[in-house]
Formats: sequence, C-alpha cells, structure tokens
Amino acid sequence: MKITGSVALVTGANRGIGRHFAQQLLERGAAKVYATARTPRPVDLPGVEVLRLDITDPASVAAAAEAAPDVSLLINNAGVATRHNLVTGDLEKIRLEMETNYFGTLHTVRAFAPVLAANGGGAILNVLSAMSWLAHDGANAYGASKAAAWSLTNGIRVELAGQRTMVTGLHMASTDTDMMAGWDVEKNDPADVVRAALDGIEAGKLEVLADDDSVRLKAALSADPSVLYPLTVPGV
Repeated sequence: MKITGSVALVTGANRGIGRHFAQQLLERGAAKVYATARTPRPVDLPGVEVLRLDITDPASVAAAAEAAPDVSLLINNAGVATRHNLVTGDLEKIRLEMETNYFGTLHTVRAFAPVLAANGGGAILNVLSAMSWLAHDGANAYGASKAAAWSLTNGIRVELAGQRTMVTGLHMASTDTDMMAGWDVEKNDPADVVRAALDGIEAGKLEVLADDDSVRLKAALSADPSVLYPLTVPGV
C-alpha cells in the first residue's frame, strides 16, 4: 500500500493522533485526506476535506461512505476512554466505550469495505492499544473494548482478504494525547506513533507495535498470567 496518491479517511481527526495522521498523510503525498469528526468545526488542518462522522451512528457512517466513494485507505482512530472499571464502574460509561471503540469501528468497516473493494482493495488501519493485552485498575472498560477491537481487527483481516484489503492493527502504550492528560507517566510522542504506523502500512505489516512496552506485552501473552498479574495470585 503506497501512501502517495492514495485517498485516505481518518476518523477522529480533530485532535491528537487523528490530527497527526491527517497531517502526515498529506506530507507523504496522499492525493486526498478526508478528516472526519463528530463535530467537524474544530478540524483546522489546511489541505484536508472535512466531513462529519459520528462512528456510533450508523446513519452518519453511511452518509460519510456515500460522500467519500474514492477512499482507498481507512484509518479507524476515533475512540473514547472513560476511566471506569468493570465491576464498580458506571455501566452506561462501560457501554459507551464498547459502542465507540468496538461497534463504532465495526460500523465504519462495514460501510467502507465495499468502497475499498471498488477501489482495488486498499487498506484499513485500526488504532488499538497495548491495553488490548493488559488490565489496569481504573481503566478496565477501555481495555475490554480495545481487546474486542483487536479481535475485530483479526476477524476482518480474514474476511476482507478475498477483496485484497490489507488490515493492520496499531498498538501503543501511553501516548501524549488529550485522552492521556492527567496521567503522570512516560508517554510516546504521537507523531512518532503515527510515523511508525504509516511506515508499517507501506511495508505491508499486519501489526505495528509502536513502542517497547507494546513489544513486551505482546510477548508476555504466551506466559502464565501470573507474570503480568503477580498480585492476583492466591496467597501472595
């Protein structure tokens, strides 16, 4: 998949990683970049074509797919983090995370898959998280939704192979965006994460691990869970 000459659509492009995606796609020679957001007014990046898109609203997604019939690269970036746990958290907030991060991504894929097929197959990048693989007290609703989105990514990769659509998953640990504001931890530069993701697309990678923490967590999946969760072992 070559970025130069492609027509890309980025969800959640009004800020953070989404804005970096739109900007770097333009810098790499994309012929057109649709920058979408639920409220498109704040999208102020020169050179993009702005569309309204609420990924939790199937009618909004369908309208965007109709308005952008030339898309060859879909970047599923839009998401939400409510900082709720599963057992004691607000169930409506937990549902919001799943509706946005899982079902919203699925709505977008279902609407744009025929568009991509008509344009030769193209590619999809799903922005996931290192928390697809790690529970964290205080953010387990987010982790569950991203784990579901990881499974979705693997599933649609198989389903869309016949139409020659490449599907890539992007995993990252803490990254310096509005979503991570208030967390006093070391953070990735979002520009570096996006650069790695676009390099991965051009290299034909099915998965991009944007930092050392993501590499470590992916490798730990083959170990006993007590390696990642030592404090949950009975008697410890």
